[in-house]
Amino acid sequence: MKITHFVENLERGGLERTVIDLIGAQREAGHECRVICLFQRGPLADELSARGVVVEVCGKSQGIDTRAIRRARAFLQQMPAGILHTHNATAHYHAVLAAYGLPLQRIINTRHGMGVATRGSRGEWLYRRSMRLTDYAVAVCEAARDRFAHSGVRPRIRLLSIPNGIRLDAFTKASTQARQSLASELELPAGTRIVGTVGRLQPVKDQATLIRAFRHVHEQLPDTALVIVGDGPLRGELERVAAAEGVAGAVRFLGDRSDVPRLLQGMDLFGLSSLSEGYSIALLEACAAGLPIVATRVGGNAEIVRGGVNGALVPAGDPIVMAASITDLLQSSQRAESMGNAGHAWVEREGSFKTMSERYLRLYAGE
Repeated sequence: MKITHFVENLERGGLERTVIDLIGAQREAGHECRVICLFQRGPLADELSARGVVVEVCGKSQGIDTRAIRRARAFLQQMPAGILHTHNATAHYHAVLAAYGLPLQRIINTRHGMGVATRGSRGEWLYRRSMRLTDYAVAVCEAARDRFAHSGVRPRIRLLSIPNGIRLDAFTKASTQARQSLASELELPAGTRIVGTVGRLQPVKDQATLIRAFRHVHEQLPDTALVIVGDGPLRGELERVAAAEGVAGAVRFLGDRSDVPRLLQGMDLFGLSSLSEGYSIALLEACAAGLPIVATRVGGNAEIVRGGVNGALVPAGDPIVMAASITDLLQSSQRAESMGNAGHAWVEREGSFKTMSERYLRLYAGE
């Protein structure tokens, strides 16, 4: 098959990493893939180019940009009768417009989050209108699929969910040795118990609540540290929150990292404080590392974290409840280890990238 993935850009993020890994699996299966970026390339584009994957750029500016649409159409014409797989809403309705009348085999859209825009927004209206020329719309969890169905997302054939997956071979379970190594690397005292999180530093991830929760944890358990992996526009503000809460000395901001699997190995517990999530790659990775999880009860999180089995679910925006759950697990090492093992066993059964890739290939074939 000839497959074109149409994205906004290839910045560092869960969506973009999923697309890159999906392309890798599809090429391994013998399919021809390339990428069209609506706006700019982004830093992950070089990774694809190094593997021989063509990455085209439309260079769209703000507002209506007919030149970018014409560029996208010209790129699509270079791979006729293929599969057009778009990612998220903005990329999708631009791609559908650019592809109008072209002899494509199938048009598929994956919405990687919960759809935060309001139903009445221009972008959401354009997205729903574009469904008339879309064969399949894919949500990454059942919670998102139900929300899209309720909001009027009706593709020509079917709206369905295909959960995200990860490459399990990149991950090793957390261990005492890895924890000692990470504590030393971060200049933390030996025996420090590390609460970690991974995600872009932006409002929807609400790391401020996690920092405020950690202050209560640290008051009860002084041998703890909070490690925040990721970067974004709120970094300075979050550093100020840590200072205001009096825990700046126990919080480490590591920025964007390419060694997330290794960092997860050195953690004792994973925390996710998001206000909204689709089907979180970060949670899947925490499961692969065998970590107990405390996450907010939003979006698809409850489809990954089963309370009392592999972690705890807490209300969004509530640092007190989050702190209580984190403290409880850190004080119950045997139960935390059992939860980590349960999460690891589950992700091996249900969260592999191979399973996700096979589901998409069947969809491309119309099965």
